[in-house]
Amino acid sequence: MPGAGESDIVLIPLDEPGLARLADTAVADALPLEVMPAADDPQGWTEELREAFLAFHRRRSLDPETAIESTWVIEVAGHAAGAARLRPVSGASAVEVEAGVWLARSIRGHGIGRRVAEALLESARDGGAVRFIVATTTVDNAAARRLISGTGADLDVRGASVDGRLEL
Repeated sequence: MPGAGESDIVLIPLDEPGLARLADTAVADALPLEVMPAADDPQGWTEELREAFLAFHRRRSLDPETAIESTWVIEVAGHAAGAARLRPVSGASAVEVEAGVWLARSIRGHGIGRRVAEALLESARDGGAVRFIVATTTVDNAAARRLISGTGADLDVRGASVDGRLEL
């Protein structure tokens, strides 16, 4: 989406209708491993993986009994384009949070991830995180590494894993 302006990118708190839109985007324009852990089906999306995606987000974000993170639908020009999340690392009043972002393949490379990361940093600060924001990726995910280091985070490479930490 070349030329997407600041007003074209909106983070909307995840709800059931947003989750359905997010699942449609994931299935149409991302690989299962890009959008949820332990989705290693080499054949791509199946109905079982779609249901697992929905259950994953319900459990982690929507169910008040099990929610451990805040998740937002990334909307670009009125369309669900991915997800962003913040998860306290050490309890509800944590000073350290973990951030995560995934974007549909068709809109990657246009600066959207950078703007979403800026919004997550602001949300983390507003939520009381003062020490670090943490992001994790793999060494072969060059785009994610650029995004993480572009926030000013220090990268720590351990085997195939890369962690980014940023003093807020």
